[in-house]
Amino acid sequence: MPSSPLARLAPPLFVLIWATGFIVARAVAPYADPLTFLLVRYLLALAVLGLIILVARASWPRTASEWRNGLIAGALLHGCYLGGVFWSVKHGLPAGISALVAGLQPLVTGALAGPLLGETVSGRRWAGIGLGFVGAVLVVAPKLGAGGVPAFPLLICILGMLSITVGTIWQKRAGSAQDLRVNAFVQYIGAAAVTLPMVLLTEEMRMEWTPPLIGAMAWAVLGLSIGAIGLLLFLIRQGAVVGVATLLYLVPPVAAIMAFVIFGEALSLIQMLGMACAALGVAVASRS
Repeated sequence: MPSSPLARLAPPLFVLIWATGFIVARAVAPYADPLTFLLVRYLLALAVLGLIILVARASWPRTASEWRNGLIAGALLHGCYLGGVFWSVKHGLPAGISALVAGLQPLVTGALAGPLLGETVSGRRWAGIGLGFVGAVLVVAPKLGAGGVPAFPLLICILGMLSITVGTIWQKRAGSAQDLRVNAFVQYIGAAAVTLPMVLLTEEMRMEWTPPLIGAMAWAVLGLSIGAIGLLLFLIRQGAVVGVATLLYLVPPVAAIMAFVIFGEALSLIQMLGMACAALGVAVASRS
């Protein structure tokens, strides 16, 4: 059982905040190039975290390996994953397909956690992973278009999903002992280092600083880059990476409900059934 209020609140709070990322992506699309938005978000997160670390007098990494591990985790968890998904959607991959690809992460994590981390994935947990995936499919199914799926953007999206999977495992193995604030700071250096070349090569760095963009950026920095990522690192430190990955099955249902409330997107019966199935899958996978 969780040993503290934070441990009990962290999973639902993480899902709730993480789901807002899809709302932010939609809200900023008319005002900014996606990778440029991500790069500015990383740089602002670095500024905020740097101030917090200085005020708290937290200890910086003392060895080259600690810096290396954080930079690699950041490049994988943020730079390659978010950059790959944003780029693929911009270049024609339907959002529903990208959500389905992201839904493969718990399956891949379950397959890799044994040989790489020595975690045992029980039959109950595999059943929960399967139920969660079915639920995620049902939630995004009404949004899947009938047209062809562009092959190269699909490949980039798959590579992004593999990136966050490997990044989660890397973080569990190499970064769990560091101060979470310092670890996140180093990660965003790695994320910015990966994203900057992609911005220079593929975008015009368009940013229209309208009130919607400013509001979305503020939430992306404080809520997502600091709040959600801090919770993610905390959850990885506290538990098995397969259990953490399975929580992501709840993100599409929560994001669909947010889109219904904020943007007026329709919610069909099959989506509501998918939400129930995803929640059941996570509940089954999370049981001891």
